[in-house]
Parts: sequence; structure tokens; C-alpha cells
Amino acid sequence: MKTKLMMTTLLAALVLAGCATPPPIDESRLPATPAAFKSTAPATVGEARWAVVPPADAEPRGDWWLAFGDATLNDLIRRSLVGNTDLQGAAARLAQARALLRSANADRLPQLGASAGAARGTVAGQGPAAATVWNAGLAASWEVDISGRLSQASRAASLDAQSREALLQSTRLMVQADVAQTYLALRFADQERRLVRDTVAAYRETLALTQRRYQAGDVAELDLARVQTEVAATEAEAISLDRRRAELENALSVLLGEPASGFKVAEDTALAALPAIPSGLPSAMLARRPDVAAAQRGLLAAQARVGVAQAAWFPSLTLTANGGYASPELSDVFRWSARAWSVDALLSLPIFDGGRRKAGVESAAAGLDLAMSSYRQQLLQALREVEDSLVGLQTLSQQADVQGQAVQSSTRATALSDSRYRNGLVSQLDLLDARRSELRNRRAALQVQAAQYQATVGLVRALGGGWNAPA
Repeated sequence: MKTKLMMTTLLAALVLAGCATPPPIDESRLPATPAAFKSTAPATVGEARWAVVPPADAEPRGDWWLAFGDATLNDLIRRSLVGNTDLQGAAARLAQARALLRSANADRLPQLGASAGAARGTVAGQGPAAATVWNAGLAASWEVDISGRLSQASRAASLDAQSREALLQSTRLMVQADVAQTYLALRFADQERRLVRDTVAAYRETLALTQRRYQAGDVAELDLARVQTEVAATEAEAISLDRRRAELENALSVLLGEPASGFKVAEDTALAALPAIPSGLPSAMLARRPDVAAAQRGLLAAQARVGVAQAAWFPSLTLTANGGYASPELSDVFRWSARAWSVDALLSLPIFDGGRRKAGVESAAAGLDLAMSSYRQQLLQALREVEDSLVGLQTLSQQADVQGQAVQSSTRATALSDSRYRNGLVSQLDLLDARRSELRNRRAALQVQAAQYQATVGLVRALGGGWNAPA
């Protein structure tokens, strides 16, 4: 009869535990995503629909920086992956999450322990005399996960560990992109410094010519002062660019985890190749973005925690076993006659807790809503970043063409003004104005070109890796 009652109780507990199922994710609350980005394939963009795509943050992102064809950039990124402190911190957090996962999995396994001790005191019914009892033994216990609480907790810890791994990938991509963008900015600073210093040299030639003409009485002192002003002002700009380059070099040293005092990047005005962006990039590539994958796993972990909180309402079954020896004489502890053992099964069912479990379920449900909101926001932000990068590259390409025409025209105007000034056909103001215009247009062209390179790396960051890597 007792056995039948125990089996009936156990069966009822299992049926109740089957009700502890986490609620499904409401996909209607997720943002609609098109099949492709509008900036790469406008004709294919129709009605947006949400498609559930599993996280792909484990997919290779490719060595996208190799497309720039710059050996120095390749070396800097390799060094950053070894010495960057943000990467080291992210790796440590991943190791911590994996340790918590092992701890959660350990709760699902039988527990075995050994004990030994001594107790002294009086025994009821045997008079006031004190006695010492020595004991030694083993104890084993195992909680049968009939409600799924332990498995849900393990699943949540596993998803947390996967989320940390995705964030490590995100940090790695962020460091690579930061190194690339900082290095490319430094190379364009070298280009701009050379341009400004070449302009200073041209101004000095004009100053020497103006000094000779002033000494000959052909021009007034005002003309000489104007050229001297232009030389000094342009030299000041060159010095500010020197400071800018030093700051970029120091920023690179921090990204590589190396002291700025001993870090040096040789000056080079050669520019890396600008990679071509293919058309028709699929929006499914966002599934490999580490932050998007981390947000999705965080959503799944929150869903699992709702199941853990719900399981607190249902019975728990714990099996325990003890065995060992006990004797009032230390020499008799391990005699066969001093043996003792017990096997217990404990089925507990909560009845009243003042609303603690209900509050736990409500807290877990609110956490699921928060994770849903975070995932939605992360996905919308990812779509926006990709579209911004793509439209930026398109408009910058058009701007570079127009600015190139402005450079050609201003260069031609400077050459004509210089020739006419030397022949005394135009005033010095005309020549200075032509040189200012050429310098302004050349610097603007460099800035547009630099923005193209920065936007290319920004697209890599937004896509979660190179566009040629599998999605």
C-alpha cells in the first residue's frame, strides 16, 4: 500500500512538472526585416517579414583587413589580438561564465561526501555520565529533476556562457576595426601633412620671389607681409597635423596593449587599396553579429529562467543514502558490529511561502520582457548601422568624383596664376587666393577619401565581419 501511494504521488509530481514549460517567444513583437539591405538591392526590397535565424556568431568572419593589402595593418591587427586589454577582460569573463555552467551542471549529478567526527555528551536514560561517540562514514544524495528546474538552470547558464563567447567575438571584431580605422586615419594624416608641407614649400618660393621684387622696388611691403603671413599660417597648420599624428600613434599603442613611449609607426604616404563592396548583401548576415547573437541568447536564457521560476511551485524529490560506523570507543569504530546505514527519499511540495514564488515568476517574466526589448533594439540598431554604412559609401563615392574635379580645376588655376604673377600680369592676391583654393580642395578630397575608408571598416563592423565570409 505504501509503495502504491508513493508511486501515485511520484506520478502526480511528474504530471505537475510537465506544466513547468517556459512560455514561447512572441515573434510578432520582433522587428520585420527585409531579405536584403535597401542600399544594395533597392529592387528586391518588398514587404518586410521576420524570419527566425539562429545565431551564427560561431561562423568565421574572415580576415577582412587583408583586402586593404597593407602589410603594416596586418601586423598591427595580429599584435592587437595578443595584447589588447579589452580582449583579455572579455576572455576572463567567458572563463567565468563557463565555470558557472560547470557549477550548474554539477547540481544535476549525485553528490558524495565523506565525514568523520566525535561527539561527547549525555545519553537520555543512561544517567548523567558523559560519553564520547566516534563516527566515520559516507553520504550520498541526488535530487531527481522531476520538475525540470535543474535542467532549466543548466540551460540558462549554458546560454549565458554562449552569450559571453559571442561578446568575446564582438570585442575581437571591435578591436580589429578600431585598429584598422586608427591606422588608416594615421595614414591619411601622413598624406595631409605632406600636402600642407608641400604647400609651405610653394609659399616659400613665392616669398623668395616677392622678397626679390620688393628689394627691386616692384612690389610694396604690404605684398611681402601678405606672403609671410600665409607661410606662417600654413606652417602652423602643419604643426597641428604633427600633433594629430602623434595622438593617433599613441591611440594605436593602447589598442595593441603596448606602452606609447616605445611605440612607433613609420611615416608612409602610400595608401592601402579601397576594397570593393559587392551588391545584394543579405540581411541574414546580421545573425553572425556577436552583439545580435548575444542578445538572442540572452532572450533564450531569460525564457529558460521563467521555466526555472515556474518549477519552484512543483514538488522536488531528493534521494539520500548514508553509511558508516559509530562507536563510543575509537578502537571499535571500524568493527562490523558498529556499522550503520540509511536510505531516504524526500518528496517536498510547497504550500505557503508568503508570495515568494509568485514574485519570482513575475520577476522572471519581466526579465523575459526586458530581454525581448533589448533584442529588438539591438536588431534595429544593427540594421540601421549597416544601412548608414552602405548609403555613406554610395554618397562618398559620388562626392569623391565631384571633389576630384574641383581639385583638377583649382590646380590648373594655381598654375595659371603662378605663371601670370611671374610675368607681372596678375596681382599677388590672385596667386595667394588660387593657392588657398587648391590647398582647401586637396585637403577636402583627402577627407572624403578618408571617410570612404572609415565607412568601409564601419560596414565590416556593422555586418559583424567581412562580406566575403559565409553567413
